[in-house]
Amino acid sequence: MQVTMATSAAKPDQPNEDFAGTVPNAVVLLDGAGLSGTTSTCLHGVAWYTRRLGGALLGQLAAGDGQDLTAILGQAIVQVADAHRDTCDISDPSSPSATVTILRIDDDRADYLALADSVLVLDHAGDVPEVITDGRVDAVGSRYRAAMDAAPNGTVEHDRALRDYIEALRAHRNRPGGFWVAADDPGAATEALTGSRPVSELRGAVLLSDGASRIVDQFALADWPAVLALLAAEGPGEVIRRVRAAEASDPQGRRWPRAKAYDDATLAWCTRFPARQTPAGPGLTPATNMIERRHVCDAGGRVDRSEWDGSETDKESP
Repeated sequence: MQVTMATSAAKPDQPNEDFAGTVPNAVVLLDGAGLSGTTSTCLHGVAWYTRRLGGALLGQLAAGDGQDLTAILGQAIVQVADAHRDTCDISDPSSPSATVTILRIDDDRADYLALADSVLVLDHAGDVPEVITDGRVDAVGSRYRAAMDAAPNGTVEHDRALRDYIEALRAHRNRPGGFWVAADDPGAATEALTGSRPVSELRGAVLLSDGASRIVDQFALADWPAVLALLAAEGPGEVIRRVRAAEASDPQGRRWPRAKAYDDATLAWCTRFPARQTPAGPGLTPATNMIERRHVCDAGGRVDRSEWDGSETDKESP
């Protein structure tokens, strides 16, 4: 499997609260949420939470012990909660949380998990893309966003409406009838959308934080087949570049009302899924699937790349 990633922080002077990472058979993408800098609730912050949770997930996925993705997520939530429950008020609704999207290739099967509003797009060979996202956050948020959407970004009125909107969402976080995210409660993992597809039916897949999926679901600059074509032609960095251009053209949110003028944006584009191996016959050597990983990180206008083909160490170019 080849995975190409791109990420860009919303603002160069603030930490990127998204996380994406990969092990040979799986990809993880998280989009953090919470009140950054609120040390009275959590000493560590949102970016710390997403990195710790992402690392815990990758560690368990790399173990390859056959656990289902729901169990893996639940255990990772507990692991990170234990790391700061003695110093932070992890049950407070404003404490750090994250969306979780996982894609795992297991022999001839692709397993997925989606919790909250990041997006997974499965590129079916010869068919329309399959879009998987947990719509409960948007369903709850749509009840409370009218005043926020009516006020231009950057104004006192928008800031006030945004605070009210966030407070309203907190009342529904990880509650029946509301929406579910990874935070302190491992039970949230059982609320995730999960499923499997035959690898043979897929040409690829892409995982996106909602800052990147804006290209389709908010700005309507493309549909999902067009995004997949753009990825194949120019890579994930171009998707983010177009999102940033749209954001810059509408900084006050008059054309596209939104909570944040700019948002962290991250994609992980997966291709070259391994073919199922057949047992070797007499005198034959089993084929080896090459696992190739490519990282593209777009931060502050600079693109860094590293490649790994299973035999060479990572290489970075400035």
